[in-house]
Amino acid sequence: MRAFVMEGIGKTGFAEKSVPLPGPRDAVIKTTHALICTSDTHTVRGAIGDRSNLTLGHEAVGIVSAVGSDITHFGVGDRVVVGAITPDWGDLASQAGHPSQSGQPLGGWKFANVKDGVFAEYFHVNEADANMAHIPADVASEAAVYCSDMMSTGFAAAENGAIPIGGTVAVFAVGPVGQMAVAGARMLGAGLIVAVDADPERLELARHFGADVTIDIRLEDPVAKILALTGGVDCAIEALGDDDAFGNCIRATRAGGTISNVGYHGKGEYVRIPREAWGVGMAEKTIRTALCPGGRLRLGRLLRLIEGDRIDPTPLTTHRFGFEEMADAFAMMDAKSDCVIKPLVVF
Repeated sequence: MRAFVMEGIGKTGFAEKSVPLPGPRDAVIKTTHALICTSDTHTVRGAIGDRSNLTLGHEAVGIVSAVGSDITHFGVGDRVVVGAITPDWGDLASQAGHPSQSGQPLGGWKFANVKDGVFAEYFHVNEADANMAHIPADVASEAAVYCSDMMSTGFAAAENGAIPIGGTVAVFAVGPVGQMAVAGARMLGAGLIVAVDADPERLELARHFGADVTIDIRLEDPVAKILALTGGVDCAIEALGDDDAFGNCIRATRAGGTISNVGYHGKGEYVRIPREAWGVGMAEKTIRTALCPGGRLRLGRLLRLIEGDRIDPTPLTTHRFGFEEMADAFAMMDAKSDCVIKPLVVF
């Protein structure tokens, strides 16, 4: 089979690999649709260290091609979505309520980290009964693929924000995860949602997903504007992975509020906290972090939101490519050219 791989830091290309085989509790999926994530580009730039001949990608749907002898919930031919995070559910971290970590920090993040990812004609899923879900017949694969990461991560940002009904939320950076954080905050009952970005088109899309106010950071100080509007938000969501954005989240949040971080901080040794805005350590501002929640239960709930017309994530898809065009799609996502938000790859 063909796979799109990281050849080394800064280098990608196609490679020929053997079709994977499932263990007793595993499955092999024939890929039909995948999404490229900014974290894939961080990986190629060396954010998690060097990798050689590692298949990239972690967001995909497809058709079950083979299952292990112990699989009970899925059969060959089923159309499924697979979580971007595929924990070992028997691990003590999972049993303690932190399945995304699965034994060590980021231990549930396997695809394109510690095993081959999904940018291939076939890919392997560990603990398949727990880490994938059936796609309802009336949910398009182009929509279902967003459940694997963008919806789950963005909604987790809002869920971790302790947003009171009618509360105030600021989302710093409205890329695809930030857009879903806006949508999640709206569904959780936020009364005022502020979207912050430097891209007018992304800010306009944020209004579509539920933002009440948009702030273009090229034109005005986002913290000053947020404080003038709210006196400090109940929750600030960091969806970029940027030191300045994280600091602004601290500054924009009221005493006793919550900073919810889902941004991938892919460079630098430290993330700084502005001392005075943090109340010199005593403002009771809670900082919560999240990796994309996985599992069949979570995926099923997200699919139900699409099936019930609670949300349509497909406006995030700005470009479509065939698998043979993966290099072009990846370069576009890396450079953020042509106003790309999310490129969909069709196999």
